[in-house]
Amino acid sequence: MVLLVEDNEDNRIVYSTILKHFGYEVSEALNGEEGIAKARAEKPDLILMDISIPIIDGWEATQVLKHDPSTKQIPIIALTAHALASDREKAMEVGCDGYLAKPCEPRAVVAEVQRFLGKNNGA
Repeated sequence: MVLLVEDNEDNRIVYSTILKHFGYEVSEALNGEEGIAKARAEKPDLILMDISIPIIDGWEATQVLKHDPSTKQIPIIALTAHALASDREKAMEVGCDGYLAKPCEPRAVVAEVQRFLGKNNGA
């Protein structure tokens, strides 16, 4: 199962739809606080984490999850409009396992998920 933490409804619909098309189960969260709670409760196989989300941003949410023994092993892929090299470095520093700069093609999101989970392994 893939947890999609994204506040933009259009992005959630696009990414969720294509992931489901490729056989992945998808759970959604609208902000960092909800993302942390769902990750702890649902134990997803992978988290797609938007960085610019409300309440708790993606940087902080990733740090919280990577310091929690119950969630630290879950791969987290940063989804961000911050496309500078320093942003990629920051993503790795806070514990992200992958990084995609927005706007990104939906198939690029699927390819990154498949890199961690394999094809149709999240259903």
